[in-house]
Amino acid sequence: MESANAAHLKAAFIIYCRYMKKLDWYILKKFLSTFFFAIFLFAVIAIVIDVSEKTDDFVRSGLGFKDIVTSYYFGFIPHIIALLLPLFVFLAVIFFTSKMAGHSEIIAILASGTSYNRWLRPYFVGGVMLAMVLWFANQYVVPKANKIRGSFEATYIDKNSSYNALVGTNSNIYLRIDSFTYAGIYSYDTATKRGGPFFAYTLKNNKLVRNIRADQITWDTASKKWKLEFIIDRTVMPLQEKVAYTTQSLMAFNFGPLDLSRDKYTKDKLTTSELNRFIELEKLRGSEGLNALKVERYRRDATCVTVLLLTIIGAIVGGRKVRGGSGMHLAVGFIIAALFIITDRFSTIFATKGNLPPLMAAWIPNFIFLFVIFYLYKKAPK
Repeated sequence: MESANAAHLKAAFIIYCRYMKKLDWYILKKFLSTFFFAIFLFAVIAIVIDVSEKTDDFVRSGLGFKDIVTSYYFGFIPHIIALLLPLFVFLAVIFFTSKMAGHSEIIAILASGTSYNRWLRPYFVGGVMLAMVLWFANQYVVPKANKIRGSFEATYIDKNSSYNALVGTNSNIYLRIDSFTYAGIYSYDTATKRGGPFFAYTLKNNKLVRNIRADQITWDTASKKWKLEFIIDRTVMPLQEKVAYTTQSLMAFNFGPLDLSRDKYTKDKLTTSELNRFIELEKLRGSEGLNALKVERYRRDATCVTVLLLTIIGAIVGGRKVRGGSGMHLAVGFIIAALFIITDRFSTIFATKGNLPPLMAAWIPNFIFLFVIFYLYKKAPK
């Protein structure tokens, strides 16, 4: 279904390119050139600030320039760009559109007989293009970048960081393996992938029918199974019980080492397919914090629509010629952006800490700003 939709969008874009007029190319070139210049400038500033803050950590790590770039900044740059891409699209649109309005270009375009909707069309196309780029990045590129960045920070910058996914010890982990079996690990080392003691018990008709206990549990990379050592396996029957002692045994469970890394940033480092699988496993186990995972999953799609909405808002706000020029437009833009961020934060908090459905929490800001677009569109001079 997704590939079919992508094919339709590609075909529509190709058809649109064939019939693009000078007006479309003119606005699109201004749109994309302003955006890429702004995002490039911001990326350079962000890298300079980050280097100044982490210089001592880089020196202590003993890594060369090439290793630092490939092991950290290959993850940092996509992360920071994707995080602020909607905001920079919005500001870029307001900036170059207000310049056009200040030079009376928009008045001339509309006075020539071009309709207001026709003038907005290249903005819509540019917004869709950047939204598709962000969608692909959110699904695959950014999670892999977060994994690179998080691993480097946990290893070389702050070994006690809560972002740590490779180094550290987690305690009192409880899992639901299936509908009848529950398990727990009292202590687990994420670096060596070893933990213990381990227990698992199976219930039937609310009665214990099997209890497994092991002193240690270790991930076996060759077989992709868990190796249990010094096992006591009790099977409880109606009139007796059977006890078996085993030195070691390989067992297959529905969780892996990644699932035991109790890291609140784990959701950011999973691709969308991995995140979907992780959500299903956590739902089966009855884990807490499931809403935070769902909000992250739905936001990866909602943020892409946000890019398109902010593009249209920026065009409508910037297209009005007012006293103060770009300064007034940018001020209005910052106010709208701040309101959007506040709305997004509130909906996330109500979903993770309250009873607001995660799907609604991810899309509420977009629905609210749809009404903002409708209001601004009705008030815009045409």
